[in-house]
Amino acid sequence: MVAIMRAMRPLHWMKNILIFAPVVFAHGAGKEMLLRTAAAFAAFCLTASGTYLFNDLRDLEFDRLHATKRNRAIASGAVAPATALVFGALLVAAGLVLAGVSGWQVLVHLIAYGVLSAAYSLYFKRVVFLDVLALSALYAIRVLAGGAAAGVEVSDWLLALSVFLFVSLALLKRYGDLAGEDAPEKVPGRAYMKRDRDLVRTMGVASGYLSVLVLALYLTSPQVVLLYRSPRLLWLVCPLMLYWIAHMWFRAHRGAVRDDPIVVAATDPVSYAVGAMILMIAFAAV
Repeated sequence: MVAIMRAMRPLHWMKNILIFAPVVFAHGAGKEMLLRTAAAFAAFCLTASGTYLFNDLRDLEFDRLHATKRNRAIASGAVAPATALVFGALLVAAGLVLAGVSGWQVLVHLIAYGVLSAAYSLYFKRVVFLDVLALSALYAIRVLAGGAAAGVEVSDWLLALSVFLFVSLALLKRYGDLAGEDAPEKVPGRAYMKRDRDLVRTMGVASGYLSVLVLALYLTSPQVVLLYRSPRLLWLVCPLMLYWIAHMWFRAHRGAVRDDPIVVAATDPVSYAVGAMILMIAFAAV
């Protein structure tokens, strides 16, 4: 059971916190809204874990050739493929049931998430940059599902910021596989080669900084004046975001990002400090 829990990648559930983003930006939530959003969060966590098991089964041979992925529960032999298949199906089924509790719109978003995850595992992950767009779309679906669960319309500003930021993080993940002197000439199971890393880094940093530009443009919009008493305080978030993006890319450039960026950030004190400062600024602005 410990090995199965490890294969479910509970640390990756942090990505699903994005489901609460529409509630936070709506500046208010009732009990029913929070319960539906929490149910959507749990549904995505269960479904994501199920798709991780299916993905690891699909990539079993490639993972055994990878420097760090060979230690995954299925690749290392700690979990039998048949066991992973059964648990994966049960997790996805439980996620669909919970999504139905949150509402039919959440269920539609979860099905879209599952279909795109399957397409990513079967094809997209082996096509240059198409894999990055697919990963970014999976993040965006989480935000849209949160809006559907809470009954809050997701703004174009939030979607635009999300797309650019998630493209940067997806490229950061790919760059992490290519950085370091011991990086292979071609990443197993992917279409990226070692000579692509400078281009990947340039595209990733540019996309991350574009997300901050979107945030800056949002801060000049009329909506901000209506939602915040001290909107100018929010401009302090921009340099913090610029610093965090640069910090993550410097870590990747130095070979310190060997896992999903969200998982790396979950163990990074700088990320927690930046997140805490952004929250304090947001509360002060309200």
